[in-house]
Amino acid sequence: MPSTTARDEATAMIEKAWGRPVEDLEPLAKQRPCADPLLRSVMHIRSALVITETSTAVHQGRLHALTRGDHTPGFFDLERIASSATSLHVGQAENRIALQAIGYVIEARKAAAPRDNAPAALRAQAAVARSGHTTAQPAPVPASPAPSAAASPPAPATVPRHH
Repeated sequence: MPSTTARDEATAMIEKAWGRPVEDLEPLAKQRPCADPLLRSVMHIRSALVITETSTAVHQGRLHALTRGDHTPGFFDLERIASSATSLHVGQAENRIALQAIGYVIEARKAAAPRDNAPAALRAQAAVARSGHTTAQPAPVPASPAPSAAASPPAPATVPRHH
């Protein structure tokens, strides 16, 4: 009974979000400059997922070989069993994180997509309605404002002069 892998889940998520097969999206993600940076990010995450998934499969195979039913592991095998189990656990966590990252990028893509909630006619009506609302014109501003009293130097005292 085949189980779905993290790579299969990632591929399904990407294909659903972009509406095209991954094989068609891969060349688009490699173009420079990239027209869709979010696609590029998702494909990079998927590439990393493929690597960690392969590593996880290796560790899982090693762990199965070391703990097979007809074999009693020796004392010297315990370190390898513990190491393989730890590496398997870390690899599975990396796979889950990569899937979450792909999900976050897809959510960001949906959030950044332009919303077309109102038909063009309603938008045009709203624009016309907004342009009809005019506010009173403010009073004209003098060309050179007079300096404030606090900003100007004190005026010299004028004393009448006697000649």
